Amino acid sequence: MSYLDSLFSLQGRLALVTGGTRGIGQTLALALAKAGADLVLVQRNLDNQTTAEEAKKLGRKVTIVQCDLADKQEVGKLVHKITASEADGGLALTIDILVNCGGIQRRAPAETFTNENWDEVLQVNLNAVFTLSRDVGAHMLKTRGVGSTTHRGKIINIASLLSYQGGTTVPAYAAAKHGVFGLIKALSNEWSAKGINVNGISPGYIATEMNTALIADPVRSRQIFERIPAQRWGSPADFEGAVVFLASRGSDYVCGESLLVDGGWMGR
Repeated sequence: MSYLDSLFSLQGRLALVTGGTRGIGQTLALALAKAGADLVLVQRNLDNQTTAEEAKKLGRKVTIVQCDLADKQEVGKLVHKITASEADGGLALTIDILVNCGGIQRRAPAETFTNENWDEVLQVNLNAVFTLSRDVGAHMLKTRGVGSTTHRGKIINIASLLSYQGGTTVPAYAAAKHGVFGLIKALSNEWSAKGINVNGISPGYIATEMNTALIADPVRSRQIFERIPAQRWGSPADFEGAVVFLASRGSDYVCGESLLVDGGWMGR
């Protein structure tokens, strides 16, 4: 095995990924597959098979598990469905990597932001992240830990620039992403000594479907562009190295951090 493979290869690992059908999540899933990981893709419906097909072309095993992250009951049953024995109604899989990337956005002035939008955004972007981190973490504690020779478990939660800032017209999203940032640190404090690394990635302004409204706004789009030292919006491809690093042995002593991938925005 080469030196780089010894640090960054994910051969033989299994990654559970939410939000992997499009945008940043799809790129993260395929980056893990390129590095050697098999995938379990959590999808609201089974219509979009693109990520699964691309990963299979790389020679990876792919399992799609249907779950609506907006449904608390479904989210609460998800990890059991994946990890329980076949006799107990599960798939009997061992999760080595969790990437929580599923998310939604709702925009409105704070004074008109509805309870319904608030609850929906918090459920998908924060509550589901906690539930899956908790349940996968409990699973990982059983499959590796103090004295174990098994590689460390890796939990990677996608945060945001709005884990540090408040944004405008997105109060629920900002609150959820601040929560994700705190959750990364809280879980890391408990599990770093027990064989699990919990970290995050904080994307900057990325040209994806979620930011269509911003990109279409000529004034706001110009203001954002002018503040980015890299002088361009990011693309999903900018996250490949970050996720492979955080999922691999190369990050075994990185604990409770959220890696900014923002073209320098936060340093401005």
